[in-house]
Amino acid sequence: MKYVHAPDLKERMTDIAKTLDMFHLEIDRIECLRSFGSSSRITIARCHALGKLMQKAMKTNAFYAIEFLERFEKLSRKEQDKVIIHELMHIPKSFGGGFRHHDYVCERNVELLYQKFENLKKSRRFFN
Repeated sequence: MKYVHAPDLKERMTDIAKTLDMFHLEIDRIECLRSFGSSSRITIARCHALGKLMQKAMKTNAFYAIEFLERFEKLSRKEQDKVIIHELMHIPKSFGGGFRHHDYVCERNVELLYQKFENLKKSRRFFN
């Protein structure tokens, strides 16, 4: 596996988080990376966290990394935005190193947030 920092995806992630008022996210403690060489045939992206034990051991706060696999690049911009929203939704309001599960991070909720994102982008363009 090879990992490469993805500043372009971090910029998109930041825009999405700010537009959707995801104020609980500590953007400076979330990193985006592209990965190459995964044998996964289904996974598009994954959210990783520095768990509580490691936070204590390292004397640091929570940190999240969103990994975008090669399949992500083949998606349309719209579908990529939905994937980014999906991964951000996994990060709980506590921003403590845990995860929100797929009972909350589901297609319906992702679609609702994506529609909100699109509407806010349109209104932002209208008022600028």
